[in-house]
Amino acid sequence: MTGPQPAAAPVRTVRVAVAGLGWAGRQIWLPRLAAHPRFTVTAVVDPDAAARERARADHGVPDAYADVADLPAGAADLVVVAVPNHLHAAVAARLLRRGVPVFLEKPVCLTSAEADDLADAERSGGAVLLAGSAARYRADVRALVDAAAGLGPVRHVDVAWVRARGVPDAGGWFTRRDLSGGGALVDLGWHLLDTVLPLLGPAPVAHVVGSVSDDFVNDDAARAAWRGTAGTGGRGDVEDTARAFLLTADGASAALHACWASHEARDRTTVSVHGTAGSVTLRCTFGFSPNRDATPELTRTRDGETVRLPLPAEPIGAEYDRQLDALPDLLADPASRGVAAADARRTIDAIERVYRCARPTPPVHALAGARDR
Repeated sequence: MTGPQPAAAPVRTVRVAVAGLGWAGRQIWLPRLAAHPRFTVTAVVDPDAAARERARADHGVPDAYADVADLPAGAADLVVVAVPNHLHAAVAARLLRRGVPVFLEKPVCLTSAEADDLADAERSGGAVLLAGSAARYRADVRALVDAAAGLGPVRHVDVAWVRARGVPDAGGWFTRRDLSGGGALVDLGWHLLDTVLPLLGPAPVAHVVGSVSDDFVNDDAARAAWRGTAGTGGRGDVEDTARAFLLTADGASAALHACWASHEARDRTTVSVHGTAGSVTLRCTFGFSPNRDATPELTRTRDGETVRLPLPAEPIGAEYDRQLDALPDLLADPASRGVAAADARRTIDAIERVYRCARPTPPVHALAGARDR
């Protein structure tokens, strides 16, 4: 006869603070953290007193602070950093050097120097840096990766996220280069690179060329009305469209197209992986826009035959819930150290190289003439 079984150990909840109560902190992270059984929200941090009080009232958060420097030692096991882009790396590094683990919204950094500083802060403080990586947690992207594993070596990947109308917060910080670090390439392109770079394998990216344009960024009709923010009415100085081509040291390539606004009717995301034994293509829509195709589609093509592969149904935003499900184990795993900073370094390097290539330069003959004078 089997004796009584030992009681299961209670599941420890992670005490978490949310720093930054803009759209991402307020709409994506705080409600999900407050509802998740593995997390207890102990504090919110934001310079806006009204935003702090709304968050406390809406989600029963006990404490609120104006700055992460005010967050008491031991008040949280993890801080979710969702401040504006230009503050991401600086705020995260301050916390890491205090020994406070950080989950950092994308873009993790805006320059390679910031990526290096995050890596140094993680090492010196002994706390782990984890990074937002929503696309990898989508069920359809996971199915694409599984299908691509049966295609042999990957030769090329096409990735595109094209919105019909979706310029965020026109005139606000999202469209100011000094605050955002860039436009569609930093915003949508980070998700695309986060998806494509693992598919290309570990070889370094040897060559990058790209172009950017800004035909829609100051067009009021192109704004992302679904975000529920009106912007300031000012003018933006970032790109709304970016295109790039990447080539790795072992010959694999990727073409990328990130676009906040276009002539399309619906927002769409496409990822096509081409291997030596066939190709797979995912057609879906990343993000929260309601102007989307209702159902994602995954197909595989081999020897002239295209078949549709099964995909599980999931609600919009499920990838963020799934990412939270994984966070406690990632937080406790020593192997997580250094991973986010290294991934960010590879991603921002590609973004910086696109911007360098896209920056207008004088024609070669003009430079030669200037040297002759």
